[in-house]
Amino acid sequence: MNSTSEDSDGNWGTQVVLNVYDLTPINNYMYWVGFGIFHSGIEVHGMEYGFGAHDYPVSGVFEVEPKSCPGFIYRCSIPLGHISMPSSEFRAFLENLAAEYHGDTYHLISKNCNHFTDDMSLRLIGKRIPGWVNRLARLGNMCSCMLPESLQVTTVKQLPEYHGCSEEDGSESLSVTTPFEPTESDDADQEKHLLSPSEGEMVFIKEVQR
Repeated sequence: MNSTSEDSDGNWGTQVVLNVYDLTPINNYMYWVGFGIFHSGIEVHGMEYGFGAHDYPVSGVFEVEPKSCPGFIYRCSIPLGHISMPSSEFRAFLENLAAEYHGDTYHLISKNCNHFTDDMSLRLIGKRIPGWVNRLARLGNMCSCMLPESLQVTTVKQLPEYHGCSEEDGSESLSVTTPFEPTESDDADQEKHLLSPSEGEMVFIKEVQR
């Protein structure tokens, strides 16, 4: 899939793509009736951006190689539209957005990875992601009192370690370097979309200071 294309006016723009992942193989059965438990990321300028949980009051927005988000099973890609935004301008946009999505504010029902991609898509191209991607969270919001406590927790017990990573443009990001060891809360961690660095590399985006 090309990351750039020409619009009707002859201008070149960057394609915005929603990459959707399964959290569980059960989705193979639920998907056909309009349900499922999904993770999603927005692909722009050759990288994919998502939102995950950690215990720090700093950015939970991260970047990974497209269609390879660790811990999840890639399902499909959905073209959302195009933007005419240079990489440097997009980076500034992303750092501002990251300031609103701290890892310790992640919540499966009210502020998950799909809420992030929906918000990002709306701000970039004025279009929401398909409703089925986050349908279970919306249903859960109507009856959150019935959900198990483990699915309503917003933080995790084990914390990743971070170190500074230099970007080509001179900005700094936070990179996960310490793998997580299995605990009794593994199932809850998966539900909260916490990504294990032992399965792949992801880099947290440094938020703009306000």
